[in-house]
Amino acid sequence: NGAGKTTAIRMLALLMEPTSGTIRYDGQDARAHAQDIKRLIGVVPQHVNFDQDLTVGENMELHARLHHMGRREREARIHELLHYVELEDVKNDGVRRLSGGMKRRLLIMRALIHHPRVLFLDEPTVALDPQVRRRIWELIRTMKEQGVTVFLTTHYIEEAEALCDRVAMLSQGHLVDLDSPAHFKEKTGLPTLEDVFLKLTGKKVSS
Repeated sequence: NGAGKTTAIRMLALLMEPTSGTIRYDGQDARAHAQDIKRLIGVVPQHVNFDQDLTVGENMELHARLHHMGRREREARIHELLHYVELEDVKNDGVRRLSGGMKRRLLIMRALIHHPRVLFLDEPTVALDPQVRRRIWELIRTMKEQGVTVFLTTHYIEEAEALCDRVAMLSQGHLVDLDSPAHFKEKTGLPTLEDVFLKLTGKKVSS
């Protein structure tokens, strides 16, 4: 905790102003083109933030309307996404009735409703059991295969090693190093990414 993971996502998703530096998407300054950039990104927060008084389908409908999607497009996209994560049977259920894993899947689908090119995931598998975590991993891999750039933060080193093409090591708000898992292990001569993290930061695993 305190490494700067959530802060990084909040800045990149234009929810927080950086104190220095420039954020660019496809060469465009994010501050100068904020409205256009926000159309390109989807954000899955660390904490569940559904409207608890709405059903699964109504939460998806609300998000689609916020992105100005037409009725036919909304209905087709909601059906597609809920079917994909096997939540179509609970479309008319209140979100309070969902398990933790179901809520996490729904959060990801909600963020994907407008076909974002970049998906931010803030600790997407925190507090989930191993079986549900692996299912979320498969969702993330599928997003990547479909051409979505996935930016995720995690406390679980094995998660970063299993999913990421590039890994940024953060400690106390600073970028310690950025490289592929394979190159990290190659240049340090260590067998696991967790060993690499401990060597580079000299701290317990926290990023």
